Amino acid sequence: MKLANLAGRAVLVTEDGAADIARDSEGRFGPDPESVLARWDEFREWARAAALTPQSFDETLLGPPVSRPRQIFAIALNYREHAAESGFEIPARASVFTKFASSLTGPFGDIALVDGNVDWEAELVVVIGREARGVHVENAWDHVAGLTNGQDISERSRQLAGPAPQFSLAKSHPGFGPIGPWVVTPDELENPDDLEIACAIDGEEVQKSSTSDLIFSVPELIAQLSEVVTLYPGDLIFTGTPAGVGLAADPQRYLAAGEVLTTSIEGLGQMSHRLVAPRD
Repeated sequence: MKLANLAGRAVLVTEDGAADIARDSEGRFGPDPESVLARWDEFREWARAAALTPQSFDETLLGPPVSRPRQIFAIALNYREHAAESGFEIPARASVFTKFASSLTGPFGDIALVDGNVDWEAELVVVIGREARGVHVENAWDHVAGLTNGQDISERSRQLAGPAPQFSLAKSHPGFGPIGPWVVTPDELENPDDLEIACAIDGEEVQKSSTSDLIFSVPELIAQLSEVVTLYPGDLIFTGTPAGVGLAADPQRYLAAGEVLTTSIEGLGQMSHRLVAPRD
């Protein structure tokens, strides 16, 4: 099942197009994508037997499949090779920061750069579908609605400025949290713990790895986070980026206006964004 946000309305994407959930459920669900996630178990039961009427659609009208999460968690240094290229040892526990919801944007369109050094970070994003508190690793996938592509776009000058790093602010400018194009349920994937992830700039591949290289897997992240906080339906977890970011390149490389940033994860579709000059 693929849940998407088409011009602000919750839809299910099939091979034949997009089915409007509010229309096909006769008002039982939707049209707000967040309202579907709030009743995820009930919605999945309905969707299994629903008579859908998909129609062709314009992908450029897709917004972030989750646009108003209560919480956004992000994980630093969660791929072995990325930790190595950054000069850090493998962490013993997940290093967590937040992104702010105002940074979210859809899977296609323009992203305005800001002054400084703007970097890319392709990421697998987890969407929570069931409230989670004190979850054990072996039960963690039961709390996942689905997975989607993400980019944790980062302005490195602010991020690394002392005396304390500013991860959350540097990674939360408008448009610095694109996700999409849709949320894919884990049952659609042959192995949700082993998905190829890639990022390209103007067609040049800069990142390629597999989520099997995560230091802390999706279930481990949910277990660690839910030890401390309650996870709610619609919450997002940016699970970390693989090696190949611009900060670690020699010489360092950063995004420039006019470049096209493409992000893809096996089974989850693809995002494409054009970088534009900073806005006044």
